[in-house]
Amino acid sequence: MKRKVPKTHPLSRLFTALVERSFYEYVGLCDPYITIYVSDLLVEFIHVDNLYKIRNSRGKKLNDVGEMLAESDITSRAESLEREWEVRKHIGDYTLFFTGMFPESLRRRIGVMWIDHFKEYINVGKESYRIVAQFDYGEHRKQAPLFKRLAENFDICVVGLNFVKKELEKMQEPEYLEAKRRILY
Repeated sequence: MKRKVPKTHPLSRLFTALVERSFYEYVGLCDPYITIYVSDLLVEFIHVDNLYKIRNSRGKKLNDVGEMLAESDITSRAESLEREWEVRKHIGDYTLFFTGMFPESLRRRIGVMWIDHFKEYINVGKESYRIVAQFDYGEHRKQAPLFKRLAENFDICVVGLNFVKKELEKMQEPEYLEAKRRILY
């Protein structure tokens, strides 16, 4: 079950303000559609259930990108193109979130090979958004250009999110600190 935080919630307004400031002022990415998408993503992932919403056919929550990639593969596990779109979108969101907000969690997961793992997360995130952008028909047609821009600007979004993270740490924002505690420890 997807849990939502209303747009009028103070946390939603805070994330929107921080993402806009970080993206516009610090990294020069002045794309309101991307900033809205990324701030909504931060709000969505405040609920850990949303962060780990992709499940395999046995109902197991997937937190490994490799397992998610296998789940998205239309030739083996994904039962439909819609499922491929859903899982690939989530992979893009998941990798963007972790590389931008909690890159240190990637270090802890794999130790010495951290830089290679970090780069792989970025590459997988970009590729996932590129694949999602190719769904430029039906109900996904309107979103396709946004996902294309997310793929093209993935690295910049990661840097922008890192600025958001630093601002939240300075503020000692309780929701951020709780999310960090759950993810890192």
